[in-house]
Amino acid sequence: MAFTGKLMGMGNPLLDISANVEQDILDKYDVKLDSAILAEDKHKPLYEELINKYQVQYIAGGATQNSMRIAQWMLEKYGKSGMVAFMGCVGSDDYAKQLEDCASKDGVLVHYMKDESTPTGTCAALIKGGERALVANLAAANNFKPSHLETPKAQEIINSVDIYYSAGFFLTVSVDALVTVASKMAADNKIFALNLSAPFIVDFFGDQLATALEYADYVFGNESEAAAYGKKHGLGEDDLGKVALHICGLPKKNEQRKRIVVFTQGSKSTIVATEGKVTEFAVQPIAADKLVDTNGAGDAFVGGFLAQLSMGKDMEACVKAGHWAAGIIIQQSGTTIPGPCDYEG
Repeated sequence: MAFTGKLMGMGNPLLDISANVEQDILDKYDVKLDSAILAEDKHKPLYEELINKYQVQYIAGGATQNSMRIAQWMLEKYGKSGMVAFMGCVGSDDYAKQLEDCASKDGVLVHYMKDESTPTGTCAALIKGGERALVANLAAANNFKPSHLETPKAQEIINSVDIYYSAGFFLTVSVDALVTVASKMAADNKIFALNLSAPFIVDFFGDQLATALEYADYVFGNESEAAAYGKKHGLGEDDLGKVALHICGLPKKNEQRKRIVVFTQGSKSTIVATEGKVTEFAVQPIAADKLVDTNGAGDAFVGGFLAQLSMGKDMEACVKAGHWAAGIIIQQSGTTIPGPCDYEG
């Protein structure tokens, strides 16, 4: 069946291996809560240790894929099935099948590139006291090639959608693939949305980020990523509205659309900047005793936001839906969808 949806994501499909842990394992592997890092050699034994010593959950993950799953979940509320697609690279193994089954169950069309020689990527999600640390072993996800975009199904997806989204994590994999799709969006006056994703992307992949930002119509980030960007570019770390306006004013390929920057700040107000103006949107707080896991809150926000954007809703509606989706997901373990969407908005 031909894909006729409106939203696609391209990123790193990872199987999350999630466990509640104590401080000792964080110290052992030199991992800090509220961080997201790429695995180094010293982290390689972590995955086996989690599986052998802890009660783990396997959850379909990868930031972009999570956002796409949440977006489709919310669109189902409006009777809109088959609206979302995702591309990334996986191995040819059981983990890949788990990922595909989960995404498909959530209504997302996945068009994976398969790497026969490399295992599917995994992400250790270490949870302590409702906070989390993510350690990603990209494996096959690191091997996505722009040639996959030439397949008939990929072309069908790219030509159908109005919005393309990638988390900044994909900048470590294939800037060429990102630019191939983003430039097509710009040429057709469609939307490309990008997430800063983690301070290490800002700090160590600055050139790749700068390239992607030229195409970005929407830029998402959280307070730590925004502060990292401000620090790196001499804007300070305290006035995030100033940082957002600076990003708004960066060079842009498609000048028909004004860039919009959206910074979430946990339970504090979300900052939205565009055309020289900063607006703040209050967050409805979640009671502390309901907080299970902040893993995926940002991904869920983007999913809720883009679901509304794909239906042509205004900024207030997009942010409201993002807040709601994030509030639901932080009450779950990992980015697990808790039954049919009952969003009222």
